[in-house]
Amino acid sequence: MSFENEEIQTYDVTDLTSLEKLEPVRIRPGMYIGSTGSKGLHHCIWEILDNSIDEIANGYGDKAKIILNEDKSVTIVDNGRGIPTGIHPMKNKSGVEMVFTELHTGGKFNNKNYKTSGGLHGVGAAVVNALSEWLVVEIKQKGKIFSQRFEYSFDKELKRIMPGTPVSKLEVIGQSKDTGSKITFMPDSRVFTTLQFNSDFIDERLQELAFQNKGITLVFIDNRKEGNTIKEYHSDRGLLDFIDYLNESKTLLHKEPIFFQGEKEINGIQLYGEVCMQFTDSTTEYIASYVNNIPTTESGTHETGFKTGMTRAFKDGAKKLNLLKEKDKDKDFEGDDLREGMTAIVRIKISNPIFEGQTKSKLGNNEAYSMMNELCYVKILEWIEDNKDMATNIINNAISAASRRDKIKKINDAERKKIGKGASPLAGKIAVCTLKNSEFTEFIVVEGDSAGGSAKQARDRRFQTIMPSKGKIMNTEKQKLENVLASEELKIFNTAIGTGVLENYSEKELKYGKIIILSDADVDGYHIRTLWMTFIYRYMRPLIANGHLYMGMPPLYKVYKASKNGEVAKYAYSDEQLEETKKEIGKGALIQRYKGLGEMNPDQLWETTLNPITRTLQQVTIEDAAKAEKMVSLLMGDVVAPRKSYMYKYAEF
Repeated sequence: MSFENEEIQTYDVTDLTSLEKLEPVRIRPGMYIGSTGSKGLHHCIWEILDNSIDEIANGYGDKAKIILNEDKSVTIVDNGRGIPTGIHPMKNKSGVEMVFTELHTGGKFNNKNYKTSGGLHGVGAAVVNALSEWLVVEIKQKGKIFSQRFEYSFDKELKRIMPGTPVSKLEVIGQSKDTGSKITFMPDSRVFTTLQFNSDFIDERLQELAFQNKGITLVFIDNRKEGNTIKEYHSDRGLLDFIDYLNESKTLLHKEPIFFQGEKEINGIQLYGEVCMQFTDSTTEYIASYVNNIPTTESGTHETGFKTGMTRAFKDGAKKLNLLKEKDKDKDFEGDDLREGMTAIVRIKISNPIFEGQTKSKLGNNEAYSMMNELCYVKILEWIEDNKDMATNIINNAISAASRRDKIKKINDAERKKIGKGASPLAGKIAVCTLKNSEFTEFIVVEGDSAGGSAKQARDRRFQTIMPSKGKIMNTEKQKLENVLASEELKIFNTAIGTGVLENYSEKELKYGKIIILSDADVDGYHIRTLWMTFIYRYMRPLIANGHLYMGMPPLYKVYKASKNGEVAKYAYSDEQLEETKKEIGKGALIQRYKGLGEMNPDQLWETTLNPITRTLQQVTIEDAAKAEKMVSLLMGDVVAPRKSYMYKYAEF
């Protein structure tokens, strides 16, 4: 690249820009809420709700409510103390205005008002305000009802349009003997790619919070629908109710869960930990971990401490029960073997948590590791002493898992040797793209040889790799690991993707930025998508967590008619859209119903499902890890009754 003839650009102090007030949030929303899609939209609810839960968790109030309004706004109400309404002596502003217009403002920077809290940086409320078209606060306090409104509007002080600008003073609008906060906000369509809140996401989060805070009451009201949906959440047994909920569709190895708790002070930091765990006949583990009610989906030191303490306890327990001796090297097991089939909930409260990033998905405190390591070691050893028969079964299962792991290693080594000799399992099975940069490449699994053949012709060879799938892959929820790794279809997929599975997964080895499952728009196609999602969720979960997995959305109908300039055609992806499309095409419209991808010629397949400009993709996300875990177990597990109930409930879907 040459710069010889290019005009040299000057760079001086006039090129520097200083963002004011809430502008940084508006310019870089992803830094504060993760994304501007569905996940970020819901994160706005969590930011406000977490403040309410912090009040409740610290003994101020016992009830919170989420209301989805008809106009697409959201209201969160609690009966806590209410945001301070007094005038700050230094700022000459009310506490309400400070909290909603100034970043890093709040009452959680010391432990005077909150012993533990999910909010740390004092930005949550201000961030939601910055990303809203408007926001209204109502505070019940001191026998009065105070209110203030903020909008994306002209800021008189800065003389320009700014987010979260107060358009009224904090004023008294009524009287009340109660206390609490009520925040209503309208997410801004100029920021978010969707304003459609998912009631299932909210339902699951409220259910989780009720389990974690036994005795409190949470309410969800959806006023967007006819008949208004109202649901209440309450738990008297806390984590014991939670683990029953998670394991509803699994076969249990022991009825009574292992439950323990403890507290400790380390380096001046107060810690309280709770663990509830239960073993099932599943082949994979599931751990739900939380810090101060916040889901830590990327784990952290508390979860690592739990794993370390648990493994130490069961290894020492195995020696005491004469199940593992020094000379029995072939019987030794690792933590992964021990946790096979385990469901666990690990929850801590900590007075000064250190999270990685504003979205708080990973904990970093070493104190949490030390506390949970020691707590789990002591309590699980006590449980083993009191439950020798059950402990013996768990340890023997771990020894069997270790033996299978050794067999799997031999299978993998043999496969690597084959590939080294040129016997690649990919030969003739997939059509590989020419580009090697995963930032641009796509790996597309297409249902059926017929559609796979058309897709190979239709694809853009530069960046799209096609893998025709012969039909339904095995239900990996019901299979042992060695059977999964021996599956020819999954072996091809694993080799092509390049990351490895389970603890061997490596993001840096990923060869494709997008993994797309493309199946027919019918019941069989839905089943095929579910089977692939089950496999990826269980064995390659980071593909979902890191935003690489997508579902291709083929059209159900082609609506067309002849014209002077040739055929006019549009595609409809649902029955509702069909009616709209018929109106667009006009009188004389003809309809072709696609029964499957195999009915499309290469040109149609490219236009509707492969062309990045015209296709529709649905990204698969883990909005709620506990929900995903339960759904995979429910839909793909052995217990029939809960699945039957779910199928009846969502028969139309």
